[in-house]
Amino acid sequence: MKYIKHKIIVAVTGASGSIYANNLIDKFDIYHSQIDEVAIVFSKNAKDVWRHELELPLDTKILNYTAHVYENDNFNSPIASGSSDFDTMIIVPCSMGMLSRIACGTSNDLISRAADVMLKERKRLIIVPRETPLNFIHLENMRTLTLAGAVICPAMPSFYSKPRSISQLVNTVVNRILDLSDIKIKTFRWG
Repeated sequence: MKYIKHKIIVAVTGASGSIYANNLIDKFDIYHSQIDEVAIVFSKNAKDVWRHELELPLDTKILNYTAHVYENDNFNSPIASGSSDFDTMIIVPCSMGMLSRIACGTSNDLISRAADVMLKERKRLIIVPRETPLNFIHLENMRTLTLAGAVICPAMPSFYSKPRSISQLVNTVVNRILDLSDIKIKTFRWG
């Protein structure tokens, strides 16, 4: 079967939930025939959270993937420009601070700039917030981004597939992200 090849940006922020980004990047290996290129950006805090939660050195993990890794202050990166041909950006996990900056149009780092580019170019922006509980400001920012064209996909796992491990539970969210990214996957489907 012939698939559309996607160019995907994965941005990881300092919210708890590095396992979501880790499992997503692992899934890219499985569905590599549908992916042309991956760009990865970590916020400063994301690097610390990744090391703490996953107990993996960041450099070792990234070396296992065919991807371009950009520093969050690199505005010369292709993903900072509307002329780039990336079609999907996934921010996973997305902190409320990053969500707020994107909703307000504050492009003060590469992640927020790339998200701004996706919105202005009417391309796919998937935001995976990982916060609880939510206050009114969080909800309004999500509303603003939804109206601007982003998809808000909270890191809320499902249980109807009867996951038996943390990784399987996390993958209920990751598989939903892949579906939203137009990656054709084999996963549990209700009914």
